[in-house]
Amino acid sequence: MFSFLTPSKKAAALGASSVALMMFSLPAQAAVTEETAFVFNTFSFLVNGVLVMWMAAGFAMLEAGLVRSKNTAAICLKNIALYSIAGLMFYLVGYNLLYTGVSEGNFSGFIGTFSFLYDSSDAEVALLSADTTTEELITAVTSNGYSVMSDWFFQMVFVAATASIVSGTLAERIKFWPFMAFICILTAIIYPIQASWSWGGGWLSELGFSDFAGSSIVHSVGGWAALTGAIILGPRKGKYAADGKVKPIPGSNLPLATLGTFILWMGWFGFNGGSQLALGSAADAVAMAIVFVNTNIAASAGVVVAMTLTQLLYKKIDLTMALNGALAGLVAITAGPDVSHAYMAVIIGGIGGAIVVFAVPLLDSLKIDDVVGAIPVHLCAGIWGTLAVGIFGSGDIISQITGIVAIGIFTVTCSLIVWTFLKATVGIRITEEEEYNGLDVSELGLEAYPEFGRGSQKLV
Repeated sequence: MFSFLTPSKKAAALGASSVALMMFSLPAQAAVTEETAFVFNTFSFLVNGVLVMWMAAGFAMLEAGLVRSKNTAAICLKNIALYSIAGLMFYLVGYNLLYTGVSEGNFSGFIGTFSFLYDSSDAEVALLSADTTTEELITAVTSNGYSVMSDWFFQMVFVAATASIVSGTLAERIKFWPFMAFICILTAIIYPIQASWSWGGGWLSELGFSDFAGSSIVHSVGGWAALTGAIILGPRKGKYAADGKVKPIPGSNLPLATLGTFILWMGWFGFNGGSQLALGSAADAVAMAIVFVNTNIAASAGVVVAMTLTQLLYKKIDLTMALNGALAGLVAITAGPDVSHAYMAVIIGGIGGAIVVFAVPLLDSLKIDDVVGAIPVHLCAGIWGTLAVGIFGSGDIISQITGIVAIGIFTVTCSLIVWTFLKATVGIRITEEEEYNGLDVSELGLEAYPEFGRGSQKLV
C-alpha cells in the first residue's frame, strides 16, 4: 500500500495504518485508481502543509504576546524572516541533505547529498508541457504516489517550525542579523542532517527509532538549539537579582499569546495528521482521523494538568502555564499520535503539561532565561514524547533513548560551534542601552504600539 512513499516517514505511515486495520474491520471496497490516490495524497500534503505553515503565525502571535511591547515589532519581523529563510535554505540544499542518497556514498546512513536546488521530476515537467498526454506519461507521474513538490512543501514547513522555537527563547536581547545567520545554518545543515538519520532512511531508522511527526526530530532540535543559545547569550538585564531571586517580566499582551496558542493547536492537526503521508485509501483516512483525535486530546490534557498543578502549587491559576501546557501536550503526542487508544494520549499529553510546570522554575534556578518557555515545551516535552513511544507505542525504548541522545549531542555540538563563532566575530547580543530602549527602536526604528508612548515601555 505504501510502496510509493519515500523513506521520509514510511515506517510511521505503515505503523499508523496497521493500527487502524487491527482496530477496524473495513467493509470491502473497490480500490481507487493510481491517479485518484495520487490526487488525494498530493491534496493531503498541500492542505496539511498549509496548516503547518499557519503555525508560523501562531508562533509569531504567541511570542509577540509574551515579550514586552518595546520588542513586539522585532519578534514579528524575526518570525516572518525565519520562515522565509527556512524555505530558501531547504530549497537550496536542505531537502537533498535530508532525503537524497542517504543510504549511499561514503557516509551511508548519516547524511544525504550536498547537491543544490530541488525541483519537480522530469515526468511532472513533461506532463505539464505535453500537448497531449499518454498513459505512459500519466503512469510515470502517478507511480510516485504524490506530486514531488507537494512533498517538498510539506517537509519545508516542518523546518520553519524548528526555527521558530529558537526565536522565542532568545527574544529581547539578541541581534537580528546574527540570529538570522544561525537560522541559515540550522535550516540548511543541522536540521536536515539529523532528520536524515530517521526520516531519510538513515542509521536511526535502521535501528528502529520511531518519531511519527517530530517530537525529537523537530521540537527537541529547536529546543536544544535554543538552550545552547540562551546559555551563551545570557539572561535579560534585571531578570535575575544578585541574591538569586527571579524577577518576573510579564508579557505585553496575553490575549495575543492565547490567540497564538489556538493557532498553533489548529496547525498541529496538519503537523501530525499530514504525517500519515497518505490519504489514498480507507485505512489512511481512518489512521489520520485517529491521529487528529489523539492530538486534540493530548493538548486538552496538557491544559488541565497545568492549570491544576499551578492552582495546587501557587494558589493561583497561571494562564501562561495553561497555554504552554497545551503546547507541551501537543509536542509530547507528536512522536506517537497513532497510539490505538485515546486514553494513552491523555496520559502522554497530561505528563507533558506537568513537565512544563516543573521545568520552568528549574530553568530559572539555573539562571537560563527562556522568554516564552520554549525549552520546557519543545525540548523537555519532546524528549518525553519520544520516550513515550517506547512505553505506550510500538517503539523500542533503547532505540528511542539512542535517538534522543544522538540528536541532542549533534544539535548541541553544532549549535555551540555556530553560536560561539558568531559571538566571537560579529557579536550576538545588543548593548545594554539598546535592550533598555527595546529592539523595535534600536534595530527597526519603529514601535509596534506608538500611541502608548515610549515612557510606558521602559519597564526594565
